[in-house]
Amino acid sequence: MIIGVTIVAFGVNFLAGDPTLVILGGEPRGMTREDIDDFRHEMGFDRPVIVQYLDWLGSAVQGDFGTSYRYRESNTAVIRDRLPNTLKLAGVSLILSLIIAIPLGVLAAIKKGTFWDRFSLVIALIGQSVPSFWLGLMLIMIVAVKFGLVPVSGTGGIEYMILPVITLTSFSIARNMRMVRSSMLEVLGEDYIRTAKSKGLKNSVVLRRHALRNALIPVVTLIGLDMGALLGGTIITETIFAWPGMGWLTLQAIQGKDLPLVQACVTLMATIFVLINLIVDFAYSVLDPRVRLS
Repeated sequence: MIIGVTIVAFGVNFLAGDPTLVILGGEPRGMTREDIDDFRHEMGFDRPVIVQYLDWLGSAVQGDFGTSYRYRESNTAVIRDRLPNTLKLAGVSLILSLIIAIPLGVLAAIKKGTFWDRFSLVIALIGQSVPSFWLGLMLIMIVAVKFGLVPVSGTGGIEYMILPVITLTSFSIARNMRMVRSSMLEVLGEDYIRTAKSKGLKNSVVLRRHALRNALIPVVTLIGLDMGALLGGTIITETIFAWPGMGWLTLQAIQGKDLPLVQACVTLMATIFVLINLIVDFAYSVLDPRVRLS
């Protein structure tokens, strides 16, 4: 998967045609054809594509993603300054979504058919229907501009994270809550749950030790997907709130035709996503002993 992503990322160089002309901005004035050919040779664009890719991949494996055209420094150094901001925003959003979604999902399953069940489904429907970019703009207009409760954009203390985190978690809370509810309802109908209750175990013990643990298996899959979605979704959110993370950096690199930086950002984000899903696969064996036995 990672190798496939590197091929696609490297192909960015050739999406707009000759990368030499893309970097120079077309046919630049004051440069002759010989000057352009010299620049192409200096950048290595006159070599076969497969040779260019293998050379770039060999450097990338060692952590060298080249030099940014815009920042005039190593892409690795540029990313190192922005990545912690994205990880902090995505991490807080993921933790918050789980803290809210799991209890609400369990409550909706236990209270199936009651007001709390219907209320949670309505909240889930709204959360999955509202676009993140629209929600972010509305939060800025109402919460930050009209009432002045939190800063509009930028970084700093925890108050700067409130609106971006709400924007990022709205969808994941709704989806995870629905998944926990449906998974819990399925598990609560299993024979081993009835057996545990017939032995006289308390409902809280049955829910915590037997039902919830098995119900979390599909939720863990969503957690891995959520982390990837949060890392990718921060492009919109970070742009709206001027949050200096990987998403904003990637968008600036695309707009500025900083191809090496685009390649570095895409490759790194995809690698993180693949590693997170690998961790999720290992988590299955922790939650369900049947996975270890098989």
